[in-house]
Order: sequence, then structure tokens, then C-alpha cells
Amino acid sequence: MPKKADNKSERNSGKNKNSIIPRVSTGIPGLDRLIQGGFVKGAAILVSGNTGAGKTIFCLQYLYEGLKKGESCVYISFEESAKDIKEDAKVLGMDFESYEKKGKFKIVEKNVFESSNIDIFEIDKLKASRVVIDPFSLLAMTIENQPLVRQKLYETIKLLKERGITIVLTSESIEDGQKFSRYGVEEFVADGVILLKFTPIGAQAGRHMFIRKMRRTKHSEDMHPLQIAKGGIKILSL
Repeated sequence: MPKKADNKSERNSGKNKNSIIPRVSTGIPGLDRLIQGGFVKGAAILVSGNTGAGKTIFCLQYLYEGLKKGESCVYISFEESAKDIKEDAKVLGMDFESYEKKGKFKIVEKNVFESSNIDIFEIDKLKASRVVIDPFSLLAMTIENQPLVRQKLYETIKLLKERGITIVLTSESIEDGQKFSRYGVEEFVADGVILLKFTPIGAQAGRHMFIRKMRRTKHSEDMHPLQIAKGGIKILSL
């Protein structure tokens, strides 16, 4: 009769299986603990939220974490200027200009209404391992044939994932409780969805984070309060 495996062996086996999945640290204090050590390497993560929730700060912390680890990173901005992004980062204590001078970091300002294609040249030139597209939902506005929105967004993500890049995308959330993005398709082409919420008044006033999905990851299903201060976003419940 074959020997029956004990529960401890089964638990250890499960941990070992998960440990072989390469992870990328998020740079958000506390978040890695909620998603088994970080984002799955090569995944696309959608960060959705209303105005003032901290989406851009989240992106800055994610890229800065990579730079500190010796990685190369690219920030693709469809709205804010490179100057404003770097100045906002400085207030939080993040000096992107020093990494820019070393050739490890690049902010690409792009007008999607002139061209909706992602210029891959700068990404390949830097051999970037982390890329941010902010806001990703703006790409959908350039597509006249709405049924093709999902296909276009998927192809954009696929182009980057083929290079092994771990991507963070941003989108405005829709305050109807049903959509995490402007068009309601961005969350379906992403591997993970994190909702950032800012409530200015009332009993629930403050900033909160909720992890809606994270493929190949056992994640927290609780709402976590946030604080934005020097250094950026910090989860207060941990």
C-alpha cells in the first residue's frame, strides 16, 4: 500500500510550486505581502482608480523600485509632460533624473491622437524590464471601430510581454461598481487588476486599495487603507 502523504508535506509541496514563479517587487510597502511576493514576471497589471487615488504615484514607485535594483525602465505618458512627472517624483523623494543620465530610465511623451502605435524603439534600446503606460485607456479613444478596442489593447500588451517586460497600465475607474476602466475591456486583457479609491468625505473618507484579480497568485480580498506621504503610497493595514 503506498504511503499516504501527510498534510505538512502537501503544504510544503504547494509552497515550492509557487516559489518557482518569478516575481517582481512592486515598490509599494506592504503590497508584495498581499500577492505572494510581487507581480508575476512578464505580467500586465492594470491600476484603476478615480481622480486623486494615486495611480501615477503607484507607477512611479513601481519603476523606481526597478531602477534601485539595477533594472532599466520606461514610462510612456499620454497626458503629463516628462518635466511634471519628474518634479512630482522629486517631491516624494524619487530622483529619476540621475537614472536618466545613466541611460537606465526614459520618459516617452506621446500624443496617441497622432499615432496610437507604441514606439518600441526606446524600450528595446534601454532593454527595459519594466514599462508603465499612463493612461492605457486613452489608446481606446483613438480606435474608431469600437468592437476592435479589445483586440488593439491586447496586441499592444502582447508586443511588450513577448519581450518579458512586466507592465503597469493605468485607467480611470467608472463609479458604477461594474467597470474598473473607461471601456470595460482593459481589465480583461490584463493579468491583474488593482483598484485605488479616493473618497474625500463621509464615513469612508480616505484612500483604499483593493486587489480585484491577480493571475497565478493567491491574493488578499480585503480593502486596505492607504497613506500617501514622503516615499509615496504605503498600506496602513500591514
